Amino acid sequence: MKMTANRSITARVLANGWGMTAAVAIVVVMALLPVLNLSFAPSHPLHVSSYFIALFGKFMCYAIAAVALDLVWGYAGILSLGHGVFFALGGYSLGMYLMRAIGRDGVYQSDLPDFMVFLDWKKYPWYWSFTEHFGYALLLVVLIPGLLALVFGFFAFRSRIKGVYFSIITQAMTFAIMLLFFRNDTGFGGNNGFTDFKRILGYTITAPSTKAVLYWLTLFVLVAVVVGCRAMMATKFGRALQAIRDSEPRMMFLGYNPLGFKLVVWTLSAVICGIAGALYVPQVGIINPSEMSPANSIELVIWVAVGGRGTLVGPVLGAAVVNGMKSWFTAALPEYWLFALGAIFIVVTLYLPSGLIGLGRTLFAKLRRPVRATEKVIA
Repeated sequence: MKMTANRSITARVLANGWGMTAAVAIVVVMALLPVLNLSFAPSHPLHVSSYFIALFGKFMCYAIAAVALDLVWGYAGILSLGHGVFFALGGYSLGMYLMRAIGRDGVYQSDLPDFMVFLDWKKYPWYWSFTEHFGYALLLVVLIPGLLALVFGFFAFRSRIKGVYFSIITQAMTFAIMLLFFRNDTGFGGNNGFTDFKRILGYTITAPSTKAVLYWLTLFVLVAVVVGCRAMMATKFGRALQAIRDSEPRMMFLGYNPLGFKLVVWTLSAVICGIAGALYVPQVGIINPSEMSPANSIELVIWVAVGGRGTLVGPVLGAAVVNGMKSWFTAALPEYWLFALGAIFIVVTLYLPSGLIGLGRTLFAKLRRPVRATEKVIA
């Protein structure tokens, strides 16, 4: 019995070792891509195009948002269908700074953004105050999604709303805020949102060097979020969250109040999602209310499910795989993408409940069995 347990532990250590090695290798390769873009001419076989740099940067932003959702769904059992709103609010918060950084380089050569001139605005609304300062914009990136999540979560969790009912009200919140931002009189560009950015911190936003820095920053944030969340889940706080996920009534019986735990992780998840949105906007070059659509939040859930809920690394893999397939389908067979996405979700739900990470672990365990059998024969 003891020998079997030792072999199980050894197999787990080996799996973790291989996983860590693969993760480090992938991060190193990803970090080198902008170097290949900047160092080689487009005709060189080692050159990586600016298109792929922007595409991978976008995928990493999606991966950060997926990890944020996994934090509440995979570890606290809180299924949110409204995380798209936190992503978009983070993007809009930085987008206000980027719009003001355009200066007089717009079509109307006004101090106001072009959409405000077109709509006959005479001055900035009060909530645009101080957004010309980059530091203040970064503060908004954290505060706006965080405060919304804190207020919303406090009333929802205090009322003990959970399960499918919580998912429905998060989707309703997202839809309501999306409709608000679609209005032209809110001062956020209406249907078109923010676009045509020129500079960030004085640097040309479309310059390859600027895009490389934004790419590296996104990669750093992604790694920091995954490592930080993994470390947090190993603490007493993380174990308490998982206990609440598994049996909230039992935790209450033991004297724990789930409200504080759920509210902290919910707010933290919203802040991380807002940071992902802020990194997304300068790399993609646009932010509009469609990022808040309920469909986007549902896609976010699919990324986590495909990669593997409750693993933190799984959502990164899921975001990369699903969005990679989306990029191919929308270019080659655009009319079939939604059918493919639905089929992916059905297959994962029925046959891969642990996602791609769970499939990888199963395959690794099967590969280990012949080795164990060989060891027994030799012994």
